[in-house]
Amino acid sequence: MAYESTINFTFDTICPWTYIAKKRLDIALERVRATNPPVIFTYHFSPYILHSTLSTAGQDKYAWYQTEKFNSSPELMGKYTSALSALGRTVNISFKHTGTIASTFPAHRVFQYTQSHHGPLVTDKLLMALYRMYFEEEAHPSSHETLVRGLVEAGVEKGEAERVVSEEGLWEGETKRAVQEQVGNGVDSVPVVSVEGRRRDLEFVGAREVEGYVKGLETVIKESQ
Repeated sequence: MAYESTINFTFDTICPWTYIAKKRLDIALERVRATNPPVIFTYHFSPYILHSTLSTAGQDKYAWYQTEKFNSSPELMGKYTSALSALGRTVNISFKHTGTIASTFPAHRVFQYTQSHHGPLVTDKLLMALYRMYFEEEAHPSSHETLVRGLVEAGVEKGEAERVVSEEGLWEGETKRAVQEQVGNGVDSVPVVSVEGRRRDLEFVGAREVEGYVKGLETVIKESQ
């Protein structure tokens, strides 16, 4: 009987490192699953809010990063965007650095609802859709339009998508508790990937290389027998 391992992926949709990590982890999973291992790996997605002071309306992303992260230095900002773009290309991400940065709580609320009602596969599709829209298409990270579009792309019926996004109190309390749970677990940055094992859980903080994730998954497989 196969051992069932949950991969807890703690993320924020405006964190580029979580997008890179998710792409790399998916590649690692594809490689490992191709060997037909005696372990079934399933995602669980946990919310984390990197910048709690951002408004839902948002502000210019490029200007915010340059001011808040790089001391208003155009040179440092330029180096960052160049380096991030180069990393993105290694996993087929075409990073754009303009657009709007805003609170991601509305997105996390929709994620928690989706995970509860539609399961990990649909939630995975929603996550990848929102990552692509925000980082590659310059969409607002949590606007009504973005969230509805992401849900529909993930396979949720349009009427349900509109209702879930519009009802702002829906899964609000559950989402706040889920965020606080990650804070209580000591999370202070993302991504954090925790892979459940029979003997022990393995934790990866930050965006690891594909081979690092492969090694971890193979360890869980080995120790499951």
